[in-house]
Order: sequence, then C-alpha cells, then structure tokens
Amino acid sequence: MDRNGKLKVGIVGAAGRPRIFKSALEAHPRAAVAAICDISEERLEQAKTHFGPCPAFLSYESMLEQAGLDAVIIGTPMHFHVGQTLLALERNLHVISEVPAGVSIEECRKLAEAAARSKGQYIMAENCNYMKPHMTIANMVRSGLFGELYFAEGEYLHEVKPLNESTPWRRTWQTGVNGITYGTHSLGPILEWMEGDRIARVSCVGSGRHYADGQNRPYGIEDTCVMMAKTERGKLIRVRLDMLSERPTALNYTLQGTRGCYESVRHELLGSGKVFVKNGESDKHEWADLATVGQDYIPDIWQRMPESMLGPSGHGGSDYVMMTDFLDALTEGKPSPISIHRALDMTLPGLISQLSIKRDGEWLDVPDSRAWCGDTACG
Repeated sequence: MDRNGKLKVGIVGAAGRPRIFKSALEAHPRAAVAAICDISEERLEQAKTHFGPCPAFLSYESMLEQAGLDAVIIGTPMHFHVGQTLLALERNLHVISEVPAGVSIEECRKLAEAAARSKGQYIMAENCNYMKPHMTIANMVRSGLFGELYFAEGEYLHEVKPLNESTPWRRTWQTGVNGITYGTHSLGPILEWMEGDRIARVSCVGSGRHYADGQNRPYGIEDTCVMMAKTERGKLIRVRLDMLSERPTALNYTLQGTRGCYESVRHELLGSGKVFVKNGESDKHEWADLATVGQDYIPDIWQRMPESMLGPSGHGGSDYVMMTDFLDALTEGKPSPISIHRALDMTLPGLISQLSIKRDGEWLDVPDSRAWCGDTACG
C-alpha cells in the first residue's frame, strides 16, 4: 500500500488494452496506478500520456523488483499471460490477467500450482461476465426463475483478418491454431449461470477453410469451429467461434431451463435480449424484453455505476464494473471474483477442443485444475 493506504497497481502492456481501465482505477478510493510498463519507448510514451506521471519501465521484471507493487494488471498478448503471471505470483503479488488464462495445458497446470503457493490472488479479467444483461440473467437464475438449467449456447463472431496483419500474435495464437482458441467470452457468462458446475468433456469440429492471410497462407483455424460440451452435472453447452468469416461482430447467448429461457439480441453487440418465464396461471408462450422484466434483478454494482462511464470505460461499461469489482475484492480482502480455478474452467475446454478437432471431433475429458493442487473446493 502507498502512504495514503491505496493498493499500488502496476500495469504491463499499458499502451494497449489496459488503457480502458483508467477510469475505474482513478475512481477507486483505495487503488492507484503506481507503475506502467510496455515494450518500446514509443509505446511507453503513449502510456505515459494516457496514465499521467508515474514510474515507467521497459522491463517487466524491473517493474516488479523496483516499483513496490501490491498488484499487477497483465494486458499483454495471450501467450505472455502465464509467464508474466508466474513472476508476479512468485513475489506474492495479486494478478489481474487478461484472457485466456493460458495457451497450453501445461501452462495452465503451472499457473494453478503457482496460484496455490502464492499469497497473492489471481483474477482473470473476463469482461463478458460483467456485461449488464449477463449479470442480470445470473441473478434471475439464482432466484429460480428459469427452473433447472440444462442447455446454453455462446457464440463469439468477430472477423479479425485485418487485426492479424497489425497484431501478428493473433495470427499465431487466435487464428493459427485450430479449435476454440478464444472461448472464454462465450464460456464465462454461461459458467457463471451454471454456478458450481464445470465442463467435463468436449467434442469439436470445424467448417473448413475458405480464407487466406495477407501472404496468401491459409489460416490454421477453420472458419467456424463448434464445440459441444457436457458438464459434470449433465448440462449441454454449444460454443461457436468464428474469427474469419465476412460478417458483423456479434456476441450471442442462449440459456434454457425447465421453466424459461433467455436469448440475446443476435444483431447487437451489447443488446439485452429477451426472456420467457412460464407463468403458472397462463400457458401463453410470449417473449418479454429483459430490459423490462429484469429491472428488479440488476446487480447493485450496476445500479451504482456512474452514467458517465457507460461509453468511455469500454464494452458498454462492463470494463469499469469488472475492474471496480476486482479492486473492491483485493482492497477488502475478499475472494477473487474470477479465481484461478474458475479461470481455468473457462480456458481448459478450449485447449482440449484443439485436440478433439485433430481427432475428427472425438469426445475428450477436460482436466479439473483443482485436482492439480489438491483443492476440491469449487473456485
């Protein structure tokens, strides 16, 4: 903590994605940006302009050693997440890492073991969990409105071919590998709704390849990959990932229970969607707008969010809400909102899908990270 009793937060990859967290960091009464880090002088200057005066580093290790931090935000490309997280956890620092948790099963195992040893908390920054409709649906699920859940779908449809050229790491890790390479945006909200459950088995198939990159090389990933998943409690989940097809971006979700269902607005990135809840007094099957019927289930953290943050803080305000929740947990000594095991529950099914698609859709078991560190509690 600094002399004002604030959590000292360092940011790596500060010129990139973490810029969106500035408003939440500035607004939080018990947190402050204490250091920033990026890979070049040019990017570091961009970060300084954005975050204001504070110690700035070109070396992540030097920032960890010299800045006296309590926590780090890791906003670097996905293949750096585990290595940088391990260095922080070894120093007993709290970690807020961008998604996914890791890019290989072995990496994920090392991450789980390190988190079990560390006094620092690990949190994965899955902002889709914090979108207002998704948090509202979670409260409706907990109230029992949908009955017993048994099916859900998540689709992440985001054409990134131009981004592959400007950020080559995507060409390797997101579209260079076949299967579900970026599945936490779909699985995060679904597993939050299916609280206490995890995916036990997956099968993955693809649609074939119809595009090439700027050097006329075919992509490693098939245009659309579909993963079917069964949870430990027998629920069925379908995930579709498409990062190449010519189409507008969309995040689509459905949820089905014994007494009702939810469907997001398919043509809107942040649309609230529609719900149906069976009324015991009527057999009429009619949709209702979530924005109307969900009013009593909007989480308090969204009720308290400044209206001014809806636009500039990113993804309709979900980034602000997410970071505020994370900082509250760390400063108040609460368990991390998306713990190491829940982060791996979202990450490992996609990694196993990459093995399944090589085997023509064979159903494969998904490891439970809790077994790796002898922790049977649901994290």
